[in-house]
Amino acid sequence: MKLHVVETGYFKLDGGAMFGVVPKSIWQKTNPADENNMCSWALRCLLVEDGNRLMLIDTGIGDKQSEKFFAHYYLYGEASLATSLRALGFDSNDITDVVLTHLHFDHCGGAIAWNESKSGYRPAFPNAVYWSNEAHWAWATVPNPREKASFLAENILPIQESGQLKFVERQGVYTKDVFPSFDMLFVDGHTESMMIPHIQYKGKTIVFMADLLPSVGHIPLPYVMGYDTRPLQTIIEKEQFLKKAADEQYVLFLEHDSVHQCCTLMQTDRGVRLDQTFNLVDMV
Repeated sequence: MKLHVVETGYFKLDGGAMFGVVPKSIWQKTNPADENNMCSWALRCLLVEDGNRLMLIDTGIGDKQSEKFFAHYYLYGEASLATSLRALGFDSNDITDVVLTHLHFDHCGGAIAWNESKSGYRPAFPNAVYWSNEAHWAWATVPNPREKASFLAENILPIQESGQLKFVERQGVYTKDVFPSFDMLFVDGHTESMMIPHIQYKGKTIVFMADLLPSVGHIPLPYVMGYDTRPLQTIIEKEQFLKKAADEQYVLFLEHDSVHQCCTLMQTDRGVRLDQTFNLVDMV
């Protein structure tokens, strides 16, 4: 097995929305804001090369939305999903599986592309199986008013229409052996049935954090996003996960941290806190 970081660029979101009830005077120490109160965030994906399978976890924001849409999110950086895959020696036809942690636009936008005439949409990965889960799919395709702006039909419905959609079966909170060397934690605080892949690699558990832990600045328990639909549930899920991650020395792969790719945690007298940060290549 080989693991590859796939950078797809950066975007900006309001710092207050990203840290909820935590005051700016505190959160800006780890995530400084610009003059518009916007903080920078990565759109970082993970490619898992395992035998004859090439599995992409999340796909970034994509490039098919309107200029007006992208203007709200201040996209920047030279990296894209396609260029990063090419730099690794792969293209879209090589991907066998696309694992979507959840269907918010910044996680699944790159899964669907325009067709050649820009009259409709097509899967960006024509030979891949697209993985979601039944509960989250139902939640996303009939969205609540709070999340409607994040669940875009053009990112979601063409997956099912293509016939390439399959569901991971949720078996409680933690489902084992979803794929070879893959287990899946299900969490419900950010959105219904978000999937957190746990990858067994060289004696380590590498966890793709999605939006359970957007950045190292979110490690303290009260640091919960305003985007979360059930913030108290997020705190419970974070507390349980972070304790286990510290005790078992998980390597946390950070999808949205604009500075740090990975981190480990440690127990302190103030609770679980950051231990080390590093790039994935330094670990694998």
